[in-house]
Amino acid sequence: MNNQKPQKPTLSGQRFKTRKRDEKERFDPTQFQDCIIQGLSETGTDLEAVAKFLDASGAKLDYRRYAETLFDILVAGGMLAPGGTLADDMTRTNVCVFAAQEDLETMQAFAQVFNKLIRRYKYLEKGFEDEVKKLLLFLKGFSESERNKLAMLTGILLANGTLNASILNSLYNENLVKEGVSAAFAVKLFKSWINEKDINAVAVSLRKVNMDNRLMELFPANKQSVEHFSKYFTEAGLKELSEYVRNQQSIGARKELQKELQEQMSRGDPFKDIILYVKEEMKKNNISEQTVVAIIWSSVMSTVEWNKKEELVAEQAIKHLKQYSPLLAAFTTQGQSELTLLLKIQEYCYDNIHFMKAFQKIVVLFYKAEVLSEEPILKWYKDAHLAKGKSVFLEQMKKFVEWLKNAEEESESEAEEGD
Repeated sequence: MNNQKPQKPTLSGQRFKTRKRDEKERFDPTQFQDCIIQGLSETGTDLEAVAKFLDASGAKLDYRRYAETLFDILVAGGMLAPGGTLADDMTRTNVCVFAAQEDLETMQAFAQVFNKLIRRYKYLEKGFEDEVKKLLLFLKGFSESERNKLAMLTGILLANGTLNASILNSLYNENLVKEGVSAAFAVKLFKSWINEKDINAVAVSLRKVNMDNRLMELFPANKQSVEHFSKYFTEAGLKELSEYVRNQQSIGARKELQKELQEQMSRGDPFKDIILYVKEEMKKNNISEQTVVAIIWSSVMSTVEWNKKEELVAEQAIKHLKQYSPLLAAFTTQGQSELTLLLKIQEYCYDNIHFMKAFQKIVVLFYKAEVLSEEPILKWYKDAHLAKGKSVFLEQMKKFVEWLKNAEEESESEAEEGD
């Protein structure tokens, strides 16, 4: 019997040669820079040739390791020292963004170079975003013309999705803001961005990264007002951006108002205190009475757990709304505000099926409590109602409207007799 264990197979010392074309040459940044600059000097300013050179070079050069160096060269012409300056002893090229013509067409052509490069080598996406964030922090180290070109290029790349709007965080750097560099850069950037897309597309991109309410931070704290922002950007030819920010500010103020109102109601604060607070907010944020009455209605209706039974909810609603009538009456001093409230009541009763039969009772309650008056009710009935539940609500209101018309005619004839 053979007790010897079978010998384990051993690896021989044979070595396989890697084919030359599969090897990436390993350079230090200076050698990498020299190689890229040499290639760019051969392509010249033909950006199609530049794109082809960069595409082919990625197979041989280590773009992953030297992404920062690569992008420094393409933007500034050479490796950047901290602060954004080019070292004197470094080789540089004029085939770069900063040495190009300062116009939108040229920057669009350069944007194509970056697009093609990043589409070909997807791993460069993160490195490119980091590069742009860095360049924005270096803005003070660049000339005005260089900043303008970078702003235009960044706007185009934001528009076509090569860059994410989160890179704009760098513009909130305290020193850049204080010296007015951020705001001036933003003007050029938003102009080229809106030129490529439109303000709605810009708004979507900003909202995705929670930057839609931060644009006023481009200015120092003592200038962070809608008025200052609007004046600055409107004079720079960006009225649509000014209007967008004004609208955002208004939306933010309305949300804050509703939140605070609901808290005050849940605490049971006196109506006089709530009314005073709301009027101050209206004045401070330029909020109309129509907007406010809609907010109050929504807040009042959200403070209660409503009964699910249709026959009981009307009684519950009348009791609840009677309590809040003085608050609503304080903000229905204009016919348009009353009409807004009527439409909100109609919408609410239609959207909440248990309230369908309560509509007329709510309107009559508000009429008796002097929240609503004859004229807006008659106007609503005649031609200002919504399509939602129209036939049901008009039928409910028919007798009351007839009564209002008769009462109005009687008061008119009494007035004539008095004359």
